[in-house]
Amino acid sequence: MTAMLHVDEIVKVYRAHGGEVRAVDGVSFEVEAGTTFGLVGESGSGKSTVARCALRLIEPSSGGSRIDGEPIGALRGRALRELRARTGMVFQNPVAALNPRLTVEQSIAEPLRTHTRLRGRALVEQARALLDEVGLARAHAERLPHQLSGGQCQRVGIARALATRPKLLVLDEPTSALDVSVQAQVLNLLQELRREHSLSYLLISHDLDVVRYMSDTAGVMRAGRLVEVGPAMEVLVNPRHEYTQRLLAAMPETPGAIDLSAPPVAPTAPNENRILS
Repeated sequence: MTAMLHVDEIVKVYRAHGGEVRAVDGVSFEVEAGTTFGLVGESGSGKSTVARCALRLIEPSSGGSRIDGEPIGALRGRALRELRARTGMVFQNPVAALNPRLTVEQSIAEPLRTHTRLRGRALVEQARALLDEVGLARAHAERLPHQLSGGQCQRVGIARALATRPKLLVLDEPTSALDVSVQAQVLNLLQELRREHSLSYLLISHDLDVVRYMSDTAGVMRAGRLVEVGPAMEVLVNPRHEYTQRLLAAMPETPGAIDLSAPPVAPTAPNENRILS
């Protein structure tokens, strides 16, 4: 199996008030093609910063990444735009992620207009076909974000992320702002889209249940470092690192809170989870 995303020793240092803060400290992992890598940890552990550095939405202080074998750090201009068209991102706050002045159709059409030659009627039809894919009626096309529910806004965000037919999606806390009943719908939609389009996902979440359900492989971050990685069911059921054990012990007991109709993804990664630090 080949790596769709390879993250190599990424470091991100922020300088403030005469000092330095290492938000990410030498993180490396791979997202295999067609699989989901779940990155879990407390707020402030560096999960989202790693993802943004990997896509070069922010520049890493050192280290880098390869997407589908291509080093993203060496790219500039058109080459960088073309590579980014093969990736997409679904954000944590679905309402804030959408421009409040653009209709649903306009929001979905934006990446199509930027990265493809579609114009006019063909552009409109493609945007509306994407609505079909994420389970929204075409009547939603002319609505503004404030006229939609949170779950509907997240479906629009997913449609927009899929617009350029990427191979890799970064899912940054995709359900944390949604009601529990809607979370299950969005997660099942993401699973269905992954199978249908052979997508690879980098899933960022603090919710261990979500990571267990969605992921083939899981990595646990603490204070900017990746401390444990392995098959998701092994890491999140039989953790070896004491920090992962504490995370699991701190989970509230809410059986059945997320009613997911499909079983968790069976692990496809190597059989043993590894403690990294």
